[in-house]
Amino acid sequence: MTYPLSRRVAAEGLGTGLLVATVVGSGIMGEKLAGGNVALALLGNTLPTGAILVVLILALGPISGAHFNPAVSLVMAMRREHPWRHFWPYAAAQILGGCLGTLAAHAMFELPLFELAVKSRTGGGQWLAEGVATFGLILVILGVARFRAEAIPVAVGLYITAAYWFTASTSFANPAVTVARALTDSFAGISPGDVPMFVVAQLAGALVGFAVMGWFFAPARPVGAPALY
Repeated sequence: MTYPLSRRVAAEGLGTGLLVATVVGSGIMGEKLAGGNVALALLGNTLPTGAILVVLILALGPISGAHFNPAVSLVMAMRREHPWRHFWPYAAAQILGGCLGTLAAHAMFELPLFELAVKSRTGGGQWLAEGVATFGLILVILGVARFRAEAIPVAVGLYITAAYWFTASTSFANPAVTVARALTDSFAGISPGDVPMFVVAQLAGALVGFAVMGWFFAPARPVGAPALY
């Protein structure tokens, strides 16, 4: 069943909002309960994020595709999974939904609704980490979609859970989430000045992932045939 664009856009905004509320809220809760143990706080941030991704993709995937991520929506437009004219409403809904998710997390924990992060996340290692994280996310989505589409929710949730720990940046891998996390001066925050390079790295990683998977999925040349195509 194909849903009207308005419902798909609403699902993208709602899903991204719940995702960001989980990221920010679990970061606040984890930091409160960890007693200064940053590794424990990060674990408390990681597990809910991976879990909510599985749930949200299962719940909203049939409506909108459950991108919750402008980088994913960009790749899907490049693959003609949806018209290019749908990319901008998707991206706008994801960014707006993510920002509202941050506000919801602040409200739940009785923090000021509007604030800007001061946590610095910058440097070559951080940018490379975001590129790698988003590259891997695209590989997972496209690869699993081709071979085991029913496993996408679990695969994406597990990938992000792992990427929180193997990347130096803790794997934002999402421009909408990055913008939304600039609006919280909590465990999950990122300084607004550091957002642009994170987004550039994420989009670059997504495009490389798209290109690599396109190469993998290209028709194979028959053995012994001349390499003319």
